[in-house]
Amino acid sequence: MSEKIRVLFLCTHNSCRSQMAEGWARALRAKDLEAFSAGTEPSRVDPVALKVMAEAGVDISGQRSKSLDEFRGEPFDYVITLCGSARETCPVFPGAGRVVHHGFDDPPALARDDASAEESLLSYRRVRDEIRAFVLGIPENLEEQPAGLGQFILSGGEKS
Repeated sequence: MSEKIRVLFLCTHNSCRSQMAEGWARALRAKDLEAFSAGTEPSRVDPVALKVMAEAGVDISGQRSKSLDEFRGEPFDYVITLCGSARETCPVFPGAGRVVHHGFDDPPALARDDASAEESLLSYRRVRDEIRAFVLGIPENLEEQPAGLGQFILSGGEKS
């Protein structure tokens, strides 16, 4: 069997989208993906994200919000930014790895605009399901993204 693909899902707060992506990858792709998530400004795992993932049969209650700094020096095949802010503040990665962006709507931001709690849940569920489909397509759905091939190691340098 070939080695697992190491993936780091990156969002600003590592509270919702990146947590969902890590949870889906561990639940659906454990045989071929080694998944992690982090944030450039970590906070806490969103309780509604916990709820909608549990509804789908994926328990992410053991996950925690982590800083990108915890992964300095670790090799990853892909770093996938899931929000525009993380894409803009993503540190420089030396070597020939792949840093790719695949943005998803921000469920908490959508929920602020929703008229009811049920509408908010529907927004979270929609993004949850979009992330599930994306995770199922890794790495094929990343091949269209421009980047170098190979593996890279997060540097200990300054963020750009």
